Amino acid sequence: MRGISKAFFTHFFTITFFVVVALAYFHPVLQGKVILQSDIIQYTGMAKEQNDFREEYDKEPYWTNAAFGGMPTYQLGANYPHNYVKKLDRILRFLPRPADYLFLYFLGFYILLCCMKIDYRLAVLGALAFGFSTYLIIILGVGHNAKAHAIAYLPMILGGILLTFRGKYFWGFALTALAMALEINANHYQMTYYFMLLVLVLGLVMLIDAIRKRTLLSFLKSAGVLFLAVALGVTTNATSLLATKEYADWSTRGVSELTVNPDGSPKEASTGLSRDYITEYSYGLAESLNLFVPRLFGGSNNEDLGTKSKAYAYLTEQGVPRTQALEFASGLPLYWGSQPIVAGPAYVGAVLVFLFILSLFLVKGRVKWWLLGGVLLSLMLSWGKNFGLLTDLMIDYFPLYSKFRAVSSIQVILELCVPILGILGLSALMGNNRSDSEKLRALKISFIIAAGLGVVIFLIKGMFDFNGLNDALYQRYFGDEVLAMIKRDREAVYINDTLRSLVYVLLAATVLWLYLKGKLKKNLSLLLLGGLICFDLVGVALRYVDSADFVSKRAMNQPFQLSMADRQIQNDTSVYRVYDTGEGLNGARTSYFHKSIGGYHAAKPAIIQDLFDYHIYQNNRQVLNMLNVKYVIQQNEEGQRVASINPEALGNAWFVELLLPVESANEEILALDSLDLRREAVYDRSDFPLINRFRFEVDSTASVDLTSYRPNHLTYETRNDHSGVLVFSELYYPQGWVAYIDGEKTPHFRVNYGLRALRVPDGQHRIVFAFEPEVVDKGSKITLASSVLLGMIVLGGGIVSVYRRRRKNLQA
Repeated sequence: MRGISKAFFTHFFTITFFVVVALAYFHPVLQGKVILQSDIIQYTGMAKEQNDFREEYDKEPYWTNAAFGGMPTYQLGANYPHNYVKKLDRILRFLPRPADYLFLYFLGFYILLCCMKIDYRLAVLGALAFGFSTYLIIILGVGHNAKAHAIAYLPMILGGILLTFRGKYFWGFALTALAMALEINANHYQMTYYFMLLVLVLGLVMLIDAIRKRTLLSFLKSAGVLFLAVALGVTTNATSLLATKEYADWSTRGVSELTVNPDGSPKEASTGLSRDYITEYSYGLAESLNLFVPRLFGGSNNEDLGTKSKAYAYLTEQGVPRTQALEFASGLPLYWGSQPIVAGPAYVGAVLVFLFILSLFLVKGRVKWWLLGGVLLSLMLSWGKNFGLLTDLMIDYFPLYSKFRAVSSIQVILELCVPILGILGLSALMGNNRSDSEKLRALKISFIIAAGLGVVIFLIKGMFDFNGLNDALYQRYFGDEVLAMIKRDREAVYINDTLRSLVYVLLAATVLWLYLKGKLKKNLSLLLLGGLICFDLVGVALRYVDSADFVSKRAMNQPFQLSMADRQIQNDTSVYRVYDTGEGLNGARTSYFHKSIGGYHAAKPAIIQDLFDYHIYQNNRQVLNMLNVKYVIQQNEEGQRVASINPEALGNAWFVELLLPVESANEEILALDSLDLRREAVYDRSDFPLINRFRFEVDSTASVDLTSYRPNHLTYETRNDHSGVLVFSELYYPQGWVAYIDGEKTPHFRVNYGLRALRVPDGQHRIVFAFEPEVVDKGSKITLASSVLLGMIVLGGGIVSVYRRRRKNLQA
């Protein structure tokens, strides 16, 4: 019992320490401030109609018309019935954001190292190293909350897997299932997918080891337990998974119906994203040294050097006021790597890289090989188009790999594996399984490699010209002289950060050498190493996310200010859409105030993307008309946003006289630039073969009125002396939307490539379109059953385990 109490208090005080550290780093949250996250600002715009609906009706709409002409809210934070995993997650994330995610980083990694039977002091050190990894802090700064959320639970899953392979079947099952449930709930499947690549490497190494040691039966038993745990964790999120799958097929992540490009040329067949889009953010081979030297390639596109900048000195010498020169020097475009835009380097720390190298000499057995394999695989895949041999192989043949973009983000696996192996190396150095001479030799070789790498990087600086991809643009804006100063600043940070990393390696090696020589005690050595790791990582992280990034809650809750153009449009109380030419298809400001045909999301509705590519970008105003774009916002010569009314907008719905059949989606979308869409509509016969009437008479007094609007429930009153086809300015979504004519369910179909249409009998009728997603009803039943089963297993197994432990102690 004494051992249990000691372990409890150790973990309790450790978790309390993590809370304090997370709040200390993001201390403005204690003043009620929130971090200014660009992606969350865009999300706020996208989700405004959804959130207003919740507040008014106290339920979920599951559909919004505020973005992209209409889309499900499945990827906008929709709440589903019986989502008890989400409630558990909220309990774990009790701190103010983003301190909650930093705390989860620490907690997850600490649990992992405890599962690996690492001394709690080393586990704390590893947790801090993982949590303060520069990339993990940067994504919090820009608002990639779902990504951070998913990354935070990865170590817990790994801990459960390792427990299971150690024969701790119940606790391994419980931790894996719970962590997997929380991971899927985080809703960033790209991170989960990349983690599964690491699990494949782990499984392969374990299988080879089992075959070699003739313990294949034990391996298969562990694999079976893990399969059941993952399956149960996944099915507790059945609703969100099924809804995501349904939407993904309809989005730009799905298979396109089109086989021609807007210019008529053949379109590359693909089951996912285009190759160029997937590999747009590819890490350069030499750029990978950012893991060791943070600003080797400039750092980011927006670096603050202040008065130390060469550009600042030059501008002040030229008579530019110091305030203006300082403002320029606070946002220097120093990044000169091969990616379009970078918010900061994926720096894991000079001390951690040194410990990682040390581990390669001291850590033995299968754990080293699967961690090293994960590091190498992650690094090579992050190179993307710069290592086309492997990348093309994965895109063409590996399931689902083509569904995800920004391949550089796979380095999160590397950022997980490096600190694990580094801490294992430190544990081996401070343990009793190696002789002092072996440890000293490993330390010496590791120092030579790490320091030698730093020296080589320093010496080869003359090989680089420090030219960046966007320098032609900077030259045009700033001139040759200022650009030359920017290149000198790039060279300066290259040198300074290289020397910085060398100093940290030297200090870390010195601490370990003094420990091995008996000059320093273990606790003091760990304290000094922890200080070096934190000063190293936090010092870099603060360059990109610090207290200056926090604002009042009101600034985030109301991030967009109403302009004169917005006020002018809102005076119109009818239901219509707005197109902001400045935003185009990418921006959620308009969605915050109006019903927009643009928006901000990584997985846009494929229909609206295609309509933009094939028509709106080609100035085909008929497509704007059929989408009921009544107002167009443009900038005038003074840069002010002004709204102009579009008198040709076709309204919420209209009867057509002619229905034109075509044989493919290609013909359907290309026909939109040659039809009179007020009178005519086109449909794909291959999708709707039962339509057999094509001409209709429309009475001159025929009318359609939208009498009630909610995003998920639209009511129309129609009058027409003849039966006909009614076209609606709403996007066609094949699942969930149900049409009723006078209370009777009636099938509808797609016309004009992206709109809904309905056969309506003659006379007066009440038409209702209601969004009734079956996927939510079906998924919530599976979620409930799985959650109950998981809860019963964990609770029941926990009670049995405690009973057995108590009985064993009594017998002793």
